[in-house]
Amino acid sequence: MEYKDYYKILGVERDATEAKIKSAYRKLARQYHPDVNKSPDAVKKFKDINEAYEVLSDKEKKSRYDSLGANWQQGANFTPPPGFENFNFGGQGGFSQSFGGGDFSDFFSSIFGDLMGGANRRSSQSFSYDDLFRGAGKRTSQTRRQSGCAGGCSGQPKEENLDITQDLNVTAKDLMSDKPINVKMNTMEKCTKCSGGTVCPECGGTGIVHRSKNLTVKIPKGIKEGQKIRLKGEGKIDSYGRKGDLYFAIKLKDSEYSIDGEDITKTIEITPAEAVLGCKKEIQTLHGTINIKIPPETRSGKTLRLKDLGLPKKSGGYGNLNVKIAINLPAVLSDKQKDLYKKLLEAEK
Repeated sequence: MEYKDYYKILGVERDATEAKIKSAYRKLARQYHPDVNKSPDAVKKFKDINEAYEVLSDKEKKSRYDSLGANWQQGANFTPPPGFENFNFGGQGGFSQSFGGGDFSDFFSSIFGDLMGGANRRSSQSFSYDDLFRGAGKRTSQTRRQSGCAGGCSGQPKEENLDITQDLNVTAKDLMSDKPINVKMNTMEKCTKCSGGTVCPECGGTGIVHRSKNLTVKIPKGIKEGQKIRLKGEGKIDSYGRKGDLYFAIKLKDSEYSIDGEDITKTIEITPAEAVLGCKKEIQTLHGTINIKIPPETRSGKTLRLKDLGLPKKSGGYGNLNVKIAINLPAVLSDKQKDLYKKLLEAEK
């Protein structure tokens, strides 16, 4: 989903006062109101303007939105941080009927879904048509409601997905080593002490708790891209003390090797002279330093397969190391070398 910069949408600074936010909203709402603006993109812009005002005019929502940080850009690809996934309880809020209706964006629902429907508080704030076009500037409707039972009135805790799934970048050395890797996790979770908007020592009234913890993760032999490692009880905690699990989704990411199952590929560079005449090269592998022989007249892109120098297999043994040849000129050539290349060029004519 796309990140929405509500401050940019309203054209105000992040430290703008309530009065400036309200003034900016009214000006833009008059400009893009569907009853007066018939341009094709007016309806979408009007919905964005209302959504931005819904957040920035509400202290609780504004505080939660600001907790995401100021480094996001309008339209950037956005994935809710761990702890936000379950804010959307399936009930999306709607725009006031005086504006023609319409649903909030997926971005809004992923951050404020728990405040907008079901057994949770729902709020709507809007100016009427008269307010926008006759300058009354008075908020005509503001409704809040909250049920008394968080999980229904049966006395049973509300079912909630407490699991967290997070990508884990793993290198070839990680897959080769028997040692577990250390992972530092920063998460944001809903406060179990309050619903936000109150004086709370746990979350400061934001409704969000920031947590940091160090975990030790054992990487199983033969694990593949996309497979998951489960850490029991390391997920979110609800107000009843129940704990979810943490799942690390494996992403193979290595600057030195390309990984394909148990086989790995490494690129080495040789000079044109080495390619023509052949040479020996010392290279570093996951199994230690070795010497390999580059045969004469080796072309760029040729691959040499070295058996049993790849990653460990789940069934035992190792995959292969593929050495890919890239021909590259030295960074600096002496005059003598240049003269020799000239002679070579002449001989090729």
